[in-house]
Amino acid sequence: METLCVALGDRSYPIHIGSGLLTRVELILPHIRQKKVVVVTNTTVAPLYLQTIQSALESAGVSVLPVILPDGEQFKTWETLNLVFDALLGARCERGTTLVALGGGVIGDMGGFAAACYQRGMPFIQVPTTLLSQVDSSVGGKTAINHPLGKNMIGAFYQPKLVLADISTLNTLPERELKAGLAEVIKYGLIRDLDFYAWLEENLEKLLARDPAALTYAIHRSCANKAEVVAADEKETGERALLNLGHTFGHAIETGMGYGEWLHGEAIAAGTLIAAELSRQLGLLDESALKRIERIFVRAGLPVFGPKLGVARYLELMSHDKKVQDGKLRLVLLQEIGKAVVSDRASDTQISAAIEARCT
Repeated sequence: METLCVALGDRSYPIHIGSGLLTRVELILPHIRQKKVVVVTNTTVAPLYLQTIQSALESAGVSVLPVILPDGEQFKTWETLNLVFDALLGARCERGTTLVALGGGVIGDMGGFAAACYQRGMPFIQVPTTLLSQVDSSVGGKTAINHPLGKNMIGAFYQPKLVLADISTLNTLPERELKAGLAEVIKYGLIRDLDFYAWLEENLEKLLARDPAALTYAIHRSCANKAEVVAADEKETGERALLNLGHTFGHAIETGMGYGEWLHGEAIAAGTLIAAELSRQLGLLDESALKRIERIFVRAGLPVFGPKLGVARYLELMSHDKKVQDGKLRLVLLQEIGKAVVSDRASDTQISAAIEARCT
């Protein structure tokens, strides 16, 4: 097991990464106030891992209330969130009861948002079971649900007490989900870690083959990058915005296509190539770097072109982006591989040209 820390003063918390961690109840117990937890999961993950973590907790004298939600991005809504609140209220859960989010990014986001809201804040623990959630969404305290007009538009910054990333859970992850997770891994190399990007180019096939050592290294390096950024800019007023490379375009794809049609990582991959194309058109990124970026996403089995929603539709969806400031869209662009910047210098005409070039 390897351990990192997200340094946020008295709200700092550990990230444990390793195999077989779901049964390591001694890692969880120090972060539980009461001998009662609520485990929020979904219909896909529950048959695989709920009993494992529930038995481990109950063997330590902790009572467990499972809450099993429908699986899918399309269920990341107020209606589904209310199922969590119904269970919490029905079981007379208190402010000191701990909520455990067991699943991928959708469960982590909804579980965290429920914890942020219930009685104005209950402790929660992230137990991510997908590659994407282990390297990105479980770390940093972003919680949210979707709205028909935009992804993750309703939520809160609310940090977990613990992140427990058991890489054994990746053995049951569908190949499409594994590839989608690689989009967020590649992102860290692109925005701030050139050495990691070079390592990914050398070791991508090992990750696709689920080599445990390669996965552990990639997850650790990704989390280390994110932990450093979050510690410096928790509420995304500066550097943390760089973590959104490709997300403005990617979220437009997810919303425009209908939640769940494109996986988050697939949309981010295509969105990253649109951002890279725009960076090239603005003279920030050279052609060879653009081709190098395209190659790694192709090797990862990820889309490098977005769907043809129409430029007007893209621009409309992007106008709801959380990085719009004073009516001006701020985009994460690439100066080179390993260095990203936030810029509002791109005109609608330039953005439109990039969309046209990278959407089929």
